[in-house]
Amino acid sequence: MNLLQQKVKEVGQSLIPIVILVLLILFGIVDVSYEVLLRFLLGAIFLFFGLSIFLWGVDQCMNPIGYHMASEIATSKKLGKALVLAFILGFLINIAEPDLIILGSQVELASGGQMAGQAMVALVSVGVALMVTLGSVQILMSKRYNVMMGVTYAIIFLLSIFVADEFIAISFDASGATTGALTTPFILAISIGLSKMKGGIKSEEDAFGLVGAMSAGPMLAVMLMAIVTKQTHIQGEAADFVQATGVFGPVFRSIPRTLLESFRALAPIALLFLFYNRRSFKLEKKELIGILRGLIYSLIGLTFFLVGANQGFMEMGRLLGMGIARTHPYLLPLLGFLTGLIVVLAEPAVHVLGEQIQEVSAGAIPLKIIRLTLSLGVGTAIALSMLRIMIPAIKLWYFLLPGFSLAILLSFFAEPIFVGIAYDAGGVASGPMSATFVLAFAQGAADIIPTANVLIDGFGVIAMIAMTPVLSLMILGTLIAYRKKRATFPILSEEDTDEAIPLIKSDGYHKDLIFLVLQRGKSDETILLARELGARGATILHGRDARAHALSGFSLNMDPEKEILLLIVPSTITQSVTQSLLEEQFSNPKSGIDSLMVLPASSHRGFTPRV
Repeated sequence: MNLLQQKVKEVGQSLIPIVILVLLILFGIVDVSYEVLLRFLLGAIFLFFGLSIFLWGVDQCMNPIGYHMASEIATSKKLGKALVLAFILGFLINIAEPDLIILGSQVELASGGQMAGQAMVALVSVGVALMVTLGSVQILMSKRYNVMMGVTYAIIFLLSIFVADEFIAISFDASGATTGALTTPFILAISIGLSKMKGGIKSEEDAFGLVGAMSAGPMLAVMLMAIVTKQTHIQGEAADFVQATGVFGPVFRSIPRTLLESFRALAPIALLFLFYNRRSFKLEKKELIGILRGLIYSLIGLTFFLVGANQGFMEMGRLLGMGIARTHPYLLPLLGFLTGLIVVLAEPAVHVLGEQIQEVSAGAIPLKIIRLTLSLGVGTAIALSMLRIMIPAIKLWYFLLPGFSLAILLSFFAEPIFVGIAYDAGGVASGPMSATFVLAFAQGAADIIPTANVLIDGFGVIAMIAMTPVLSLMILGTLIAYRKKRATFPILSEEDTDEAIPLIKSDGYHKDLIFLVLQRGKSDETILLARELGARGATILHGRDARAHALSGFSLNMDPEKEILLLIVPSTITQSVTQSLLEEQFSNPKSGIDSLMVLPASSHRGFTPRV
């Protein structure tokens, strides 16, 4: 299956279940005109092909651009220059994020034009740029990620005391919309590039977390703006919802304007890359053409995606929210829960995330449990958002404050690599379907419920969706750390060993090969331990691939830094050496021993003794 077919399949898995759910609601609960239905189906087609082409292009251009830019940051001899470049990259990539562009337009409509969509996108992008810069420093200087995020969220919670409810909802939604289809793979490419070039035993941990750090930027930016400008409330009322007329006319008339907007969004990052390519990268013609081709695909795909989302798809989401709130309001939480289940279970990035967690947890958590946890969590988050719209006494911070506080607390107990993955995963569930259909559905319901405020209650649903994976994975990471701490290695008797593994009897002349896979930088410590027990020779194999050819959103083919240690020992001491190494592995999680295997060695040549 080639890359385009893969993207078509992924988008289809995400989009088709939503379309089916909409059709079922239309046939049983809400009536709309045939024009609206046909416009929705046409918008879904545009969104399907647009998002497929966009993701196809992003894989070809944004991942390599991100990695080359990471090399420029990491190899810069001046810290100030590196920080400025990180800031520029964070700003330019975020202003082109389609989910954020859509959210900006929704905020502008909900505020009656008092909060301009483009201004909000620019403001949020400044916050993202600041956090990308801070996150890059954290990777390069090996600072503790959980401490940085704990301090950041403590500041956010402190600022939230002084801002109005509508700014809290919008800022947290902007956080979820920021980690979308464009920014996530690009920032992941930067973080992986920085961690690989820095090297060290923490490179795997450092590869994750920059996306999570980035998502805190919008909250800081919007809240600080509200405090500095002394805006206690957003003055202005939501614009009246006006349905378009016709089927093809509204869709095709919007293409030229949307194409220009998409070009303006993508042009800055493309020009910055071309500047650095001429000055520093000097890529081969074939690779450069591939990146430029990817940029063109991204432009076409982004245009079609925005046209489909704005002309038909979001309109249907809003009409369904209004219709159900008007006739069957008690169904809102149930339909919200079902929508959450469908969005997550059909989201390919969630499946890839589950496979990543299985890998880093050595299969301790079944993939089905991961998917079920995330889908139930997101379904519950949307259901609670619907209850918040229906019951004015329920505030958004009732859920976000304890949820993020618990996640921050658990980050100090969870396995370190889970901390970065958990914060990054907030953008997995809050994808294009959440930014388009789910947000429009919530705003439609808030528009009809008499006690609801569109600016306060119509926003916040993306924030709820984004919080769920963070909290869920922190809990899983803490469970993994607890199980590793409690793990014990069963001591086998000599009789049991002889029956289970019939090897050559020890006579002092036979030797065994002890094969160990270690974390980077742990070979010397392991050799010292083995030498204390009588081992005398060792060979270390190590290396890493810094080219990162296969970065695709969360579908990472990252080569972790490992070392292979080969020990040749007399078979008389094999059991004592392996027993000590395995006990060290289970008693000390930081020993760096990932796996161990023993093989009989009939002969050996070329092994270098360690002096």
